[in-house]
Amino acid sequence: MTKTDKSLHNICIASIKRKTMKPYDFKWTKFYENNSDFPYSELGLNLAEDELIICSTVIDGDNFSILTTRRILTQENGQKSSGDIQGAVDKLYGDFKGYKDKDFTYGVIQLQNGDELKYFIETGKASMIMIYGVGSLITTSKG
Repeated sequence: MTKTDKSLHNICIASIKRKTMKPYDFKWTKFYENNSDFPYSELGLNLAEDELIICSTVIDGDNFSILTTRRILTQENGQKSSGDIQGAVDKLYGDFKGYKDKDFTYGVIQLQNGDELKYFIETGKASMIMIYGVGSLITTSKG
């Protein structure tokens, strides 16, 4: 049975809230109860019908990662890449050694076609949002 975008969204948001320490007032990383809470309309996501935004790490207009119920989109130094989350596999949750000196690190997923896709993870407590958003979506999408 295929899960709806709404059920995938609810599962991921619940997982993020369980694993992330309050308060949720991080510099770049946020999760979204609904699409109208997403403040970056200028990024031009072109969402499909019923596609919901789960979370994002937006450093600036040229460097960000956005997780939706169907895909992950990363733009690094103006170069966009995206991939369908269906069939993806977690590869790396970032390098947190010496993270006090870094504001962000990268996670990596392997897409169903074998390509790898990086995504931004804000270090510190904020890291749980992207890590559990991506991990929960991949796990839940399999079932």
